[in-house]
Amino acid sequence: MQTVKMVISGAVNAGKTEFIRTISEIEVVSTERPATDDTRLIKKETTVAMDFGRIAIGDDLVLHLFGTPGQKRFDFMWEILSEGMLGLIILVDSTRPETFRETNRIIDFFMSYRETPYVVAANKQDRPNAWSPDELRLALRLPSHIKVLPCMATERESVKNVLLELLDVIMQRSED
Repeated sequence: MQTVKMVISGAVNAGKTEFIRTISEIEVVSTERPATDDTRLIKKETTVAMDFGRIAIGDDLVLHLFGTPGQKRFDFMWEILSEGMLGLIILVDSTRPETFRETNRIIDFFMSYRETPYVVAANKQDRPNAWSPDELRLALRLPSHIKVLPCMATERESVKNVLLELLDVIMQRSED
């Protein structure tokens, strides 16, 4: 059985913890704590170290999902969590354009650390004020080869689709 490590990252409140909780076959290991800074204006709890979940894809592939903290003060965990990752999902709250600059900083960090296959998941697509994946591509200035996928982190099929698309990107890259 092959194990693949995937990292899910994004700005505060992008939906990383919910993404992992929606798909994990095990109870998610979570380090959520009460928010003590400006984050408390957005949500009550925040991830301070990581989230961990697991899902089997068929009989021979297991995905280990590691969610990073979104707050800048915990970004030292990004390097630790990215050790050995084979794929990266950048989750974006498509209803909060004020987080797009931080999203670019996160992408730049991970790509400067290690060229890893990644996709961008445009979360909260079920909300009326959500930017479309095409609008996000433009706003984030992403190259055309980077997949920007619609996502709703609370819906299993949506999360599954993002994971399968990332696996496809990883497989294509390994064939090159």
